[in-house]
Amino acid sequence: MGASWWLSSKSAARARGPERRGPTKRRPYFHTSGSHLVVRPHPSLPGPRLFPSVPSPSPPDPSQQRDWVLQPVKKRGWPKGKKRKKILPNGPKAPVTGYVRFLNERREQIRTRHPDLPFPEITKMLGAEWSKLQPAEKQRYLDEAEREKQQYMKELRAYQQSEAYKMCAEKIQEKKIKKEDSSSGLMNTLLNGHKGGDCDGFSTFDVPIFTEEFLDQNKAREAELRRLRKMNVAFEEQNAVLQRHTQSMSSARERLEQELALEERRTLALQQQLQAVRQALTASFASLPVPGTGETPTLSTLDFYMARLHGAIERDPAQHEKLIVRIKEILAQVASEHL
Repeated sequence: MGASWWLSSKSAARARGPERRGPTKRRPYFHTSGSHLVVRPHPSLPGPRLFPSVPSPSPPDPSQQRDWVLQPVKKRGWPKGKKRKKILPNGPKAPVTGYVRFLNERREQIRTRHPDLPFPEITKMLGAEWSKLQPAEKQRYLDEAEREKQQYMKELRAYQQSEAYKMCAEKIQEKKIKKEDSSSGLMNTLLNGHKGGDCDGFSTFDVPIFTEEFLDQNKAREAELRRLRKMNVAFEEQNAVLQRHTQSMSSARERLEQELALEERRTLALQQQLQAVRQALTASFASLPVPGTGETPTLSTLDFYMARLHGAIERDPAQHEKLIVRIKEILAQVASEHL
């Protein structure tokens, strides 16, 4: 039996032809059969091998694809690390920069001139125009922005001193405290294993923030704030007028002080000159006693002496002619030396 099997295999080999030498490259081919993948290495090799087939991806449903396309784009949140500016309720409006003032002033003109131009192109055009603007013209917008900023700082300081600001600050603080209390209550509930409905901290979320009474009071505070702002403007105008009057009075006072100092110096010079004349008269009239009394002058009695001498001469001028001549000589000498 073994010999017959060997002979039959040899005859089959002769019928297939001469055997190829060297390595042969097997080229497998594939096809699917039901839920299996059929792998046949070569047509000469017997028996295909079956493998479980991998399910091909089904084409997307057109309705699902349409819903996916029409799905709105998810909004992005606030950029990380950038703080939001706190908006003060009923507070003064924050000022804008000089560049923004220029944009607001020129945007409508550009839009009227180019109605079909999109908003980004208008902004780009205005930015180029701002960069080419003359420094003097650009400074005008910057000065207006600076004045608006100073006015905003004044109004902000006045608003921070008002009752409306204090009430809003108290409300914000109360909300913060309630939020912290509710968060701590929720944490205690989670730690203690209680249900969220039994926690008292969640009751604060049911309280309305703005009631009708609060809004009415807020309107009244806002009207009061407007009235105070008008009063503040009127007081500032009066203060400016009074300041101008004060400056004029200060300049007048300085001028009068200068004139007073000049007069004081003149008075001092005249007093010194008068003292020198009195001393000269006292020394010169010491040799001329009053007729009938023999009185001579001193610094303290010079005025009384001159009155006595004048009376004696008036009573009898003819008798005192020599005395009159002497008095004239003395007065001429004193005048030439001290006047």
